[in-house]
Amino acid sequence: MTLRTRHWIPIVTVAVALVAGVALLVGISGDDPPPPTPDNPPPSLDDVLTNFAAGLRPDASYKPPTADERNDVVNALEPLLNQDAGPQVASSLRSLGFTLAVETDAATGRQYALVRSDRAWGVYVFDLSKPVGRAVEVPHPNSDLRTERMGLALFRAMPGSVLLVSGTHRRVERGDVAHRTDSAFHALAAELAARKVPQVQVHGFHDDSLPDTDVVISPGAGKPSSEIRRMADGIRDDGLSICRSGERECGKLEGTRNEQGKVAADHDALFVHLETSRSVRDDEQLWPKLFKPIADELTK
Repeated sequence: MTLRTRHWIPIVTVAVALVAGVALLVGISGDDPPPPTPDNPPPSLDDVLTNFAAGLRPDASYKPPTADERNDVVNALEPLLNQDAGPQVASSLRSLGFTLAVETDAATGRQYALVRSDRAWGVYVFDLSKPVGRAVEVPHPNSDLRTERMGLALFRAMPGSVLLVSGTHRRVERGDVAHRTDSAFHALAAELAARKVPQVQVHGFHDDSLPDTDVVISPGAGKPSSEIRRMADGIRDDGLSICRSGERECGKLEGTRNEQGKVAADHDALFVHLETSRSVRDDEQLWPKLFKPIADELTK
């Protein structure tokens, strides 16, 4: 089930007095929830993503966007990479079945744009504090349990990021975005790679798939880089057990067939394929040990 988000359809322009001040809204359809007020605040990003992921089902229907639609999605999202979340952007997204809401994240104090599809084409969160300079990707929400929350944690650790969350369960027919190129998720990732925006993709594995290992870090289809080596060193120094691609066998968890990794390699853009054990995903106290070295490297 896809959550509905607040959206305003331009019918008439009315001035609405709010407790916190006066806001100008553009007409509200009768089916929409009322706009947020101090007594009716918007849901937190944590709740939005957790509830969204919980509603994904492997037997859901899904129709991938056509090539033209993927191009239109990227063009509609592009202004948000440069902090433009104005009415024209909302209108372009609405025509493609997306809704746009701009809120302030209580956890960081930074403003963000939340874009959600009613066609299972994904959820995208843009930090509006500065132009996008790095990306966090969650291709398997719900299936790789808690990775949507881990992605949000890393997104929050890096101002000027965009968070990409797949709109489907990985087992939906034609819905595993990590291994297909015909999704809106991949189209935006490819655009980011062409812009040389570093990408970190968060996955999960069962503890018994690679015992005694907390994290697998890899460049995917790309070549090992000094950036990834420094990230791996920092994660190890923080006390997590790490398997580095290229140094030893990592249980086929290196993501060398990942499609977003392939296109990043084609553009010589940094791509970090991050596999996390169930034990790490279940213990939020461990997440800073994993994400701080990554955020430190990508925000230099």
